[in-house]
Amino acid sequence: MINQPLKPEWSAVVNGQSRQLIVSPGTRLVDILRNQLQLTGTKVSCEVGRCGACMILMNEEPVNACLVMAYQCEGSEITTIEGLHGEKKGELHPIQQAFVEEGGFQCGYCTPGMIISTKALLDECANPSQEQIESGLCGNLCRCTGYGGIIRAVNRASERCAAKGTIEIPLKEDVSRSAVNILQTDVAET
Repeated sequence: MINQPLKPEWSAVVNGQSRQLIVSPGTRLVDILRNQLQLTGTKVSCEVGRCGACMILMNEEPVNACLVMAYQCEGSEITTIEGLHGEKKGELHPIQQAFVEEGGFQCGYCTPGMIISTKALLDECANPSQEQIESGLCGNLCRCTGYGGIIRAVNRASERCAAKGTIEIPLKEDVSRSAVNILQTDVAET
């Protein structure tokens, strides 16, 4: 065996499928998703974790994919906007349908992140108050709307998901954390 370079292998479950790639440990998750897995619903915007356009669920928690490196998400379960769907193939998830019906978007660039954050919020609290919705979406910026359609969409999604049973009964009533990257705290402390 001649000195062979180490091949950094990365694996995770992405949208329910086991994926293995050769990537540098310092590769950003947003780049893995968009460039290597062709999951372009996760958007790139501010690149510093302030806008929420790249929001995904990692182990069922909302995180900004632009701030997560490959080594931080190794072995994780990752859900992107492409991983949300309705009960039947080709059917929209109730949250996506609510955004369409309530006009919860204009240009649509922030919409995948808003929908992912809404999913995380409704997983925690099936019937959120106005304050809980604002807190749950505070890590997501929309530069086009006045947020009225987005708030209506979250309320409609809450009703629809509860009726269809796609969101579980809330485990925690206090949704005081925001949908901002949960890793920001870890990074700031080190």
